[in-house]
Amino acid sequence: MKNKTLLVICHAYKNFQKDQIDELAKYFSKIYVLVRYNPFSEFANFFHNTSIGRFSKKFIIDFSNKPDNVTVFTTPVLYAPVDFQYRTLGEKHLNVVRDVIKKNNIHFDIIHSHFTWSAGYVGARLKQEYGKPLILTAHGYDIYDLPFKDPTWKKSIEFVLNSADHIITVSQRNVNCIRQLDDHTPVSVIPNGFLVNLFFPRNSLECRDVIFLPRNKKILLAVGDLDPVKGYQYLIEAMKIVTEQRKDILCVIVGQGPEGKTLSKMIKAKNISDYFLLTGAKPHNEIPIWINACDLFVLPSLNEGNPTVMFECLGCGKPFIGSDVGGIPEIISSETYGMLSKPADVHALSTNILQALNRKWDHTAILKYSKRFRWHEISKEIIKIYDSFV
Repeated sequence: MKNKTLLVICHAYKNFQKDQIDELAKYFSKIYVLVRYNPFSEFANFFHNTSIGRFSKKFIIDFSNKPDNVTVFTTPVLYAPVDFQYRTLGEKHLNVVRDVIKKNNIHFDIIHSHFTWSAGYVGARLKQEYGKPLILTAHGYDIYDLPFKDPTWKKSIEFVLNSADHIITVSQRNVNCIRQLDDHTPVSVIPNGFLVNLFFPRNSLECRDVIFLPRNKKILLAVGDLDPVKGYQYLIEAMKIVTEQRKDILCVIVGQGPEGKTLSKMIKAKNISDYFLLTGAKPHNEIPIWINACDLFVLPSLNEGNPTVMFECLGCGKPFIGSDVGGIPEIISSETYGMLSKPADVHALSTNILQALNRKWDHTAILKYSKRFRWHEISKEIIKIYDSFV
């Protein structure tokens, strides 16, 4: 691979996509990353619309510690955030990518698209035009939701899946979704991972001091976009129950999104403001400090692919309290590593939180288990797939 060039078509160069790309860079002569972004989000950001503005360039591209052999280009595609516009995104995205490739004289040996739509569609068309192998990663909503919306979406996603030479997806549940479609492409399950140089155990009390969290509280931490699918409304309801039994706790939610104001109002209405802290978004390189400061990591999602924060939590030796959705139960396969409940089950979630707070966790066992999810281990599995085509 050392003399080969990888072309990555994706929707962000940040967090799990960036982490994977940066780890793969050591295997390639050059990696070109073409990131789709919507210029409309820059306009929305100007008016402090966090629902759309969080997709602006500054939120989806992170140049920190970028390897020298990784070059990032933005591919601006203007569209309104409504379904009928999203359906036409494939051709728009493709045309911009074509222009960037030609303008910059980009040559490549293999294509890797992240998400079936619209990056996957672009990859499928580039494969037709350039005759290069296509690896497709189906992450979450793009495979468990999008193709099942209606026959038109199903046909579009099936075209992408069947155009790929190999499909990577992050969970067996995603594989089950793929198998409900008319697809004949080989599929491998390769989960997300975490960066070991960022996510490792640190002194909890010292971390709390850095970010001004109390030393005398039990800290629950949630990290993620403030979207309805993350289920934070159920965490708030569960915390109402928890605080009736324990007063020594603080639930911290790190993230931003369209539900921010709604969640704040809900917390206030339930009279539990003293037990919550909504911090807004934080840089990725600060997240390890927040995780290490907590006692429990909580993610009450209603649906998921394979959340990266779960692996980052394990990498810091912290137990994961979450929902039995997506690929989560495939990773939290034992109560040694965490506790799961059905999504939107407030009473089960509150029970798990209370039990987890009273439990003595084997942090060494969690750390030992997490080693298999380090990005440098995950990248080896991806390289094996690449090797079979170039």
